[in-house]
Amino acid sequence: MDRAIAAETAGLILFELGAAPEHSGLPRPDLSELIYTQYEYIYVSEEVSMPIAGILGPDDLAIGSRGSFTRPPSPQGSSSNRRPALEWNGEVERATAHLYERVRNVIPPVEWPLMAPYVKAINELKAERGAVILAHNYQTPEIFHCVADITGDSLQLAIEASKVQADIIVQCGVHFMAETSKILNPEKRVLIPDSRAGCSLAASITGADVRLLRERFPGVPVVAYVNTSAEVKAEVDICCTSSNALQVVESLDAPTVIFLPDQYLAKYVASQTRVKIIAWTGACEVHERFTGEELRAYRDADPTVQIIAHPECPPDVLAEADFTGSTAHMIKWVRDNRTRRVVMITECSMADNVQAELPDVEMVKPCNLCPHMKRITLQNIFESLLFLREDIVIDPEIAQRARRSVERMINLKH
Repeated sequence: MDRAIAAETAGLILFELGAAPEHSGLPRPDLSELIYTQYEYIYVSEEVSMPIAGILGPDDLAIGSRGSFTRPPSPQGSSSNRRPALEWNGEVERATAHLYERVRNVIPPVEWPLMAPYVKAINELKAERGAVILAHNYQTPEIFHCVADITGDSLQLAIEASKVQADIIVQCGVHFMAETSKILNPEKRVLIPDSRAGCSLAASITGADVRLLRERFPGVPVVAYVNTSAEVKAEVDICCTSSNALQVVESLDAPTVIFLPDQYLAKYVASQTRVKIIAWTGACEVHERFTGEELRAYRDADPTVQIIAHPECPPDVLAEADFTGSTAHMIKWVRDNRTRRVVMITECSMADNVQAELPDVEMVKPCNLCPHMKRITLQNIFESLLFLREDIVIDPEIAQRARRSVERMINLKH
């Protein structure tokens, strides 16, 4: 289309790619030939759903080659560390019986003898090492319910990580979560059982991208979803999670905010505020695969089913949901409502973890597995504690700058 069509509604400026409308007041790059940018265009007479001011990607900023993820150096523990026998016997059965009660609704009895020896060994090693295990809601039930000391969504884990007294933190989640724990605990040893546990959102943007965004939109504050690297956190004004994204954006008291890297969470926030949102093109590879058509099929099959969705999902998915919220808010919704059947539109293991806690609620699971979260297993948690690997290492200057944006988020009243 040769010309831009713009409309202002609910305080948001919308335009097609190309030159910005003269009255918008926003600097606007020429994005007309860029393949990563998504379009939002309307006619003034039509109702607008989830508008957004613009979505940018790496090509829009003329960035050259993009680095690949590499493991940080990981000092290894002594190979002579005592390795306990990992076999199923009466002692292991007795020692883990109370833990199996927590997960018996989601882990078949035939599988528990394979897990229990690791569960027992991990819990004993934690005590020996003076370690604490933090586990995200997407971890599998045997990890979440049987070895973790602290569980929650990204915001809960960040808050609790800032309070941890233990000398060693084992982060059962993806790499950016472990980095966040290290940022908040620079003097502590933070381990991740497999540093290859990455994140499509964190991989979608770099610190260089943020610096170029600031050049393109001078004076506009930058909010980073916590699903970003330490390098990115060091370049932004404040972090947020899906639990507090709206609160963080409005706390800046600015007419326009750059929100990165999740384009779908940005669209959801834009639908809830009068602040103009400039977004990045990142997406969660788990949540972006859900479709509204898929959800309508579940509702057609059972009109009584309740659908709850994560705001990282595309707008057509959220339009079909009965409730939209972060993982913590989704769990609270199920606890509070106790509906007979629930479709939880997020990563598979969270439905299992809720099912273990609330066996009377039937969890219909059209879920998608996160391949990165599933890199964390009982076996590599055990080896992480045994050999004290793999260490999270962050450049001190980057960590110091990143700490400011993370702590600013944590210090907001929740």
